[in-house]
Amino acid sequence: MTIGNVYVISAIAIVGGGLFGFDISSMSAIIGTTQYKCYFNQGPTPATPADCTGPSSSVQGGITASMAGGSWLAALFSGFLSDRLGRKTSIMIGSCIWVVGSIIVCASQDIGMLIVGRFINGLCVGICSAQVPVYISELAPPSKRGRLVGAQQWAITWGIMIMFYISYGCSKINGTAAFRIPWGVQMIPAILLFIGMCFLPESPRWLARKDRWEDCHSVLTLVHGKGDPNSPFVVQEFQDIKNMCEFERNNADASFLELFKPSMINRTHIGVFTQIWSQLTGMNVMMYYITYVFAMAGLSGNNLLVSSSIQYVINVILTVPALLFVDRWGRRPTLLLGALGMMTWMFANGGLLKSYGHYAGPEGVGNTPEASWSISGPPSKAVIACSYLFVASYAPTWGPVSWIYPPELYPLRVRGKAVALATSANWAFNFALGYFVPPAFVNIKWETYIIFGVFNFAMLVHVFFAFPETAGKTLEEVEDMFTDPLGPKYVGTLPWKTRIVTWKAVLLEQGEVEEEKMARFEHDEGERSGSDTHVQGQDTKA
Repeated sequence: MTIGNVYVISAIAIVGGGLFGFDISSMSAIIGTTQYKCYFNQGPTPATPADCTGPSSSVQGGITASMAGGSWLAALFSGFLSDRLGRKTSIMIGSCIWVVGSIIVCASQDIGMLIVGRFINGLCVGICSAQVPVYISELAPPSKRGRLVGAQQWAITWGIMIMFYISYGCSKINGTAAFRIPWGVQMIPAILLFIGMCFLPESPRWLARKDRWEDCHSVLTLVHGKGDPNSPFVVQEFQDIKNMCEFERNNADASFLELFKPSMINRTHIGVFTQIWSQLTGMNVMMYYITYVFAMAGLSGNNLLVSSSIQYVINVILTVPALLFVDRWGRRPTLLLGALGMMTWMFANGGLLKSYGHYAGPEGVGNTPEASWSISGPPSKAVIACSYLFVASYAPTWGPVSWIYPPELYPLRVRGKAVALATSANWAFNFALGYFVPPAFVNIKWETYIIFGVFNFAMLVHVFFAFPETAGKTLEEVEDMFTDPLGPKYVGTLPWKTRIVTWKAVLLEQGEVEEEKMARFEHDEGERSGSDTHVQGQDTKA
């Protein structure tokens, strides 16, 4: 039995994103525990367990970054894997790899074995993080695409929160079981993902690329037509896919080199920088190393872990508004507001630490060298508050939209490879930041926050001038937007002139495809925006 409900399809597929979340907090919740520090201790022989310092800052950065290193490598080749074997099969392969990596991590006898296991886990995350958004975007109707693809970020936040509390509970166990149990439990979602994917359809657009037209039409009928092969939306979408495939076959063969041709380089840069900026927001500081940040603010023991977990709850709850409304809000406004908010809180934290804090000495706060700056009193509470507000700014904006946006930008012939390239950029910077942040806290201390504040300002400017609106457009209409002959060559419609057309998509999906209704809609849109929508409306009437 093949499942046709697009919400159920997305709910199963996004478990692949949840695996990334499990990995984040299985490290962030454990690196501050005595059991972990003593088992992987690289400092002087401790007199008591409380004196264990754990791995050095650079080695801890390497342990954390090893997962991102595997993700970068896998994201690069996931496009080839996905184009050859299919989106669905690629995700299933990733789930199998995760189980292997989790077994090695759980059984780790030393740092080397831990790094190898996390690297293998990263291979899974690289495949799933690149191809789950592609899979969902190629199945989802335009009016719901943002909500469904963005659900991957929600799954990540759930994975982070669930694993954090599992790890927190296990931290009460004496001995290595305190970290081995969480690292073993994280293979369960991957097993469930593999089983669930067996009941899902393949991407209709991938099927079309393989000339499996009957299968393509059957999937569209199942998912969009509710069993009616003559549904107006199914008929039109099937024809759009057919036209696009025919056009692509007559014009170019898909390859990575095509992504760097003049006609495609603008879209390539937008997709790649969407993922790069999502890392340079500084969210990694909050996710991987929040225990260091809150230790600087004077928290320790249970207070440290519980306070750290609050940000994960905020992350889960505030991702929901984006899932419900991102197709109405649009991509551009969401990214711009998110960058503005995060910039504010990063600069605020840097200013508070500089003005009211002081150097904690080479041993750091609580014998943790990475917690190199100490702040107390009301300013320390302000640092904690700003950290929570930063997460509240990220969760409904860059968190989900960084996964929604790239798959919408590219034509079918290169979509798998293009999203793989963009996602590999995400993991390259994830690796760099995972390795960079612990030594940064040791060496440049509060200035780390200023660096991320500057990055947020840069992304605010970049999004305004370079990122067009894609909300409500079919993937084929996005292609028309980038090739608009009235705009600059290789750019198409200027980004700040693009508009949201979600209601047009809703009418189309409901079968309202009569010429008069659609022409009236486009005329109204043109009156409101005075943009490219008006031109398209006139073409429709003509």
